[in-house]
Formats: sequence, structure tokens, C-alpha cells
Amino acid sequence: MPTISANGTTLYYERRGEGPPLLFISGGPGDAGFWTEIGDVLAAEYTVVSYDRRANSRSPRPENWTATSVEEQADDAAALLEALDLAPAVVYGHSTGGIILTDLALRRPDVLRGAVFHEPAFAAATPVGREALAGLQQLVGDALAEGGPTLAMERFLRFADGDEVFESFDPEFRARMLDDGEVAFLEMEPLLRYLPTAEQLASIEVPCAVVTGADNRDPAAPLHWLHAAARWTADGLGVPLVETSGAHLPQATHLPALVETLRPILADLATSSRVRA
Repeated sequence: MPTISANGTTLYYERRGEGPPLLFISGGPGDAGFWTEIGDVLAAEYTVVSYDRRANSRSPRPENWTATSVEEQADDAAALLEALDLAPAVVYGHSTGGIILTDLALRRPDVLRGAVFHEPAFAAATPVGREALAGLQQLVGDALAEGGPTLAMERFLRFADGDEVFESFDPEFRARMLDDGEVAFLEMEPLLRYLPTAEQLASIEVPCAVVTGADNRDPAAPLHWLHAAARWTADGLGVPLVETSGAHLPQATHLPALVETLRPILADLATSSRVRA
């Protein structure tokens, strides 16, 4: 099981292929298993790296570690790239992974060749997001009281990814995520509280792209708030909002279409000068 020391912790990571480096940052739960299939496809073109974020799944929990921050998570990603000698890389942040990527782009642009924000979960950025966050907090709180972190994680995953996707997950992957409930909810408050200013987004100099699921465009969709957050991010960065098939987890539901959407984006970012025009 490949692990590496980075930023004072031990991170499990997976590395595939050869070519320009491409790092995936998972949201919550922070398990590399979200990227197995797309990593296998893109390994023909890129050195693809995914990892279990600090204290998640196969990355051991540091001794006396009881809290985290966006900054700590971003520093982990930067340290991982440097330890693997893969910086600068194109980095793809999904959901709260997109929040981590934002801080990385602001404080450590030296490790980035480009940044892809996939529905970054800036719930506080829009009214619909703030309403959704209140509902999510209620859902998680009720499940924690009823059955503890494991039940709360299951209900969270069914909310975020849908029942069909949850049932389709590889059983070992699903079991790891359910076991990560305590860590995921420890992370949730500081990650979802983080919100860059419009000035900060506009100051990001590395080339960027923002991706959203077409199914979430509908205001009646359960995860429309993530589409709104992606639109807010794209507007702040001054880049187009790119739609792909599916909802919040197209790597599980619409993999070929997602790869087709991403290929030109990744190719442009992988050959960029690292400074936006």
C-alpha cells in the first residue's frame, strides 16, 4: 500500500500512467476511490495521482488530531505533489475538494500548472446554497442522533450522490467511506465555512476551469445549489462555466461523457504557461 510522508502526516496515494501530472482532490469523504475509473482512462495521457486525504480511509489519523482547516488540507496536497516530484501539476478539486483547491491556488500557485474546480461546494456563496446547507446540517444532525457517524455518512452520501450511485459503489470503497463518518463531519464545518472574496478569486493567476453537472442546472434539482456555487466561482474567476453530463458525480454515472468534456480542458491546462492571460 503506497504511502508517503507529507506536511507532518502520512498519506495513502495511487499513481497511474505517464505524462503531465494530474492530481485529484476528493471532497468529503476524502477517499481516492472516487477516481479509480477515470484515473485508469486518463493514465494513457497523464501521470494521474489520487489520495486519501488526511485521516481518511487508508491515510492514518495523526496522533492527537482533532480538527482541521482548509489551509492544512491545501498544504497536504502541495506537500504530496512536492514529495512525489510532480509539481507543478494540473489539480482537479471536486466538491469540498474544490474549496481546498481554491486555497491552494491562492497560497501555493507554485505547485499548480492549472486548476479545475468541479462544483466547488461554496454553500455560503448563494441564497440557495445557504438554504441547502441548513437542510444538510439538519439531515446530518438527525442521523448522528439516531445512529451515529456511520448512519449519518450513509444519508449524506445518498443525499449528495443519489441512492442508485450509492448502491453501485464497490463494496470495499463504500465500507471505507462509511467508516470515515467521524472524520468527514469533523472536516465539514471548517471546509464549508471557507468562502473566498470576489477579490481573492479574481487574483488567482493560474489558468482555471469550472465544471458543473448539467442535471443540477434545473432550479428544482436537489443539488441545484452546487450548480449555483459553480456559476458563482466561474464568474469570480472570469472563466466560462463548462457543463458535463450527469449531476454531482459524473465520474460514476457518465464517465465517457465526462472524459470527453475534460480532455480539451486538461490538454490546455497541462501545456499552459501557468499565468492566466
